[in-house]
Amino acid sequence: MSKWHISRRRMLKGLGASVALPFLQAMVPPGMNYYNMPKKPVRFSCLFMPNGVNKEFWTPERYGSNFDLSLTLRPLENLKNEILVLNELMNKGSIFPGADGHYAKDSNLLTAFPIYKTVGDNLHSGGISFDQLVAQQKGQDTPFDSLQYGMERINAGIDGAVGFTRLYGSAISWKTPTMPCTKEIEPRMAFDRLFRTFLPDNKKKDQTWKQSVLDLVKEDADDLQRILGRADQDKLEEYMESIRSVERRISDQERNKAFADQITPEIQKELIHLNLRIEEFNETHVGVDITEKTRQMLDIMTLAFWSDATRVTTFMFGNSVSNRNFSFLPGVSGSHHQLSHHQNNPAQLEEYRIINEWHVDQYAYFLERLRSIPEGDGNLLDNSIVMFASGLRDGNSHSPYNLPVLVGGKGGGGLKTGQNLQFKKETPLSNLYLSMAHVMDMPMECFADSTGELCEIYA
Repeated sequence: MSKWHISRRRMLKGLGASVALPFLQAMVPPGMNYYNMPKKPVRFSCLFMPNGVNKEFWTPERYGSNFDLSLTLRPLENLKNEILVLNELMNKGSIFPGADGHYAKDSNLLTAFPIYKTVGDNLHSGGISFDQLVAQQKGQDTPFDSLQYGMERINAGIDGAVGFTRLYGSAISWKTPTMPCTKEIEPRMAFDRLFRTFLPDNKKKDQTWKQSVLDLVKEDADDLQRILGRADQDKLEEYMESIRSVERRISDQERNKAFADQITPEIQKELIHLNLRIEEFNETHVGVDITEKTRQMLDIMTLAFWSDATRVTTFMFGNSVSNRNFSFLPGVSGSHHQLSHHQNNPAQLEEYRIINEWHVDQYAYFLERLRSIPEGDGNLLDNSIVMFASGLRDGNSHSPYNLPVLVGGKGGGGLKTGQNLQFKKETPLSNLYLSMAHVMDMPMECFADSTGELCEIYA
């Protein structure tokens, strides 16, 4: 090995920080070059949106590759050739006696098995979620086998309307049928988990958490830069600047919070009753704009893929039955779950659609971030599979038929994107998981109730 050659597992290290590196030319094995390397690893991510969609404005006109995006999907206009719109898929595992409401259709989105109906903490998802099966096979060579993110904390208690524990609504990722994966919901915690080496409980003892992670690894980074070629130096600099940008935005947001000024004695009592923090109250009840916070989380997911810290992530825009207040959006005056029960009221349907469009816009943002990062002769999005879905078609009827499902990225060349596809009615959603497993070279003969593969999505 030449003195400039470094290991793929090389990290920048300093007191209290450890930063995984993106793939560099200096990591290419001797005798090969950056462009003829073996097949790049394929990443998988699932972004979950609660409460379904306004179905009248979801499905694009015309099928095949010559289609026009619908009004709700218009944020994806510049990514039309990078996505698949999949129609008539259903999660048959969400149909069982007593499976009314949201929980039975959301918590098993990635398992495709019926959940066990309970009002306690004896949860059972029916099976391991697809993302965790990917993590088992693809997470051996990364610092984290998978990472789970979200925007709302775990809900406890019983939803008396349907007789399910609210715990089911807080997870879509299941390490075992009885063990949901815990998700990070704060950008600071998500960022620190990715780049710092301390545990949160140790902050009082370890003052390095007050410093930028890049300052902590600066000496190691400078040593590495001296042995890298010019192209790798530029790539490393771009990567570190992205880290610094995300870290700065998180810090700015923390400094600019002025929630305490908005709290009256009456609201304080309500906070205690609801067991909410001030920030959560403002986000879910007052309608504070969460776009920047959401994008910070998506940028952290981008950094996790870019650095190969993990190849599997999930992100929950909200918990099942989320009633987040979206009045920060022009034209919206209500909350998500409330508006999803529109009762065919035209005004509420339009507000519902605007909320759907906001979620699609965040999905488009994530895809664009991945596409902006070169990798080999393509980009990070080319080597990813990014699913966007809800466990319901229509929130008003709780319909599990013809689920809203999008897939972005070419899966390392295995997916034929730029298509709006209609499958046979009630095609199992599990057929999609089996097909994605095939694209990722995972040996899998079946998944849940799968009946075959979706051959139309293959390149």
